[in-house]
Amino acid sequence: MEANNLANHESFDTHELINFKTICLVRSKLMQGICFDNDLKALMDKDVRQSINALNELKSFYAGTNTFSNEVKH
Repeated sequence: MEANNLANHESFDTHELINFKTICLVRSKLMQGICFDNDLKALMDKDVRQSINALNELKSFYAGTNTFSNEVKH
């Protein structure tokens, strides 16, 4: 598999997406424990499964990237 090249800001943005999805996953998982409505629990369970899939996809993309700097070389 050929590695993707990302600029520093693209790498940062991808990292931020991973962090955001992780926080969403943790929040939904924690809220399931204190929720009494079965429909809402089912919705949160679906969100957890989708978040796990999204995180796995983002992690595999991020792991296969190289970052390059915009430094001027003399």
